[in-house]
Amino acid sequence: MRLVASTVLSIVILSSSLSGCLGYYEQEDWIIEIEEPSKAYTIVAPIDTGKTDYLGGFAVTTGHEVEEAAQAYSRKNDDYNAIMIKALADRLAEAFAEYLHMRVREWWGFGKSEALSKEDLIAEKYQGIRPAPGYPAQPDHTEKPILFDLLKVNQHTGISLTENLAMWPASSVCGLYFSHPQSRYFAVGRIGQDQVEDYAKRKQQSLSEIERWLGPVLGYEPKAA
Repeated sequence: MRLVASTVLSIVILSSSLSGCLGYYEQEDWIIEIEEPSKAYTIVAPIDTGKTDYLGGFAVTTGHEVEEAAQAYSRKNDDYNAIMIKALADRLAEAFAEYLHMRVREWWGFGKSEALSKEDLIAEKYQGIRPAPGYPAQPDHTEKPILFDLLKVNQHTGISLTENLAMWPASSVCGLYFSHPQSRYFAVGRIGQDQVEDYAKRKQQSLSEIERWLGPVLGYEPKAA
């Protein structure tokens, strides 16, 4: 059995081509080095400043052939190995994303002087973050198609999106790279109806559709259809 690893990476100059990437600020204030909430989407220079800035995008997978291998184990009534091969592929995909992030920091320049231990890496003591759609800092899965189109993910890696915007193979990870030294991971928290209505307008989608995707972070009860 072999696990095939595939990846696509792009470091792009921020331009109008990325103006469709949307997200939320953290809803709760907390104090770090800068005494204000984490704002993943304001730690890059806005286009109207005229400054050149960069944002990274990535997609990795180690999931090719995993399902076939798991099914082969299941046909032998070997549920343990069927489960373990999927779990191993999941961990390898996360490790692949971590390794690629390390290389990106080196390519950006500031990572060349890193001298981090394994414990430091686990504690994410490096500069920059890599939030992913569907996770606390970026709960909206509908941002995935934008990233997939930008990177031509399916063409380069074979990763595809299901109708529910889950990635296939399941042992896959995608996200964005932010390099600002003050960027931090955070959870968006509960959002109000006025925020969701504004978000729906900016994404040019119906309120009910956005509420469906953002259900886990809604701070109110949506009206029944």
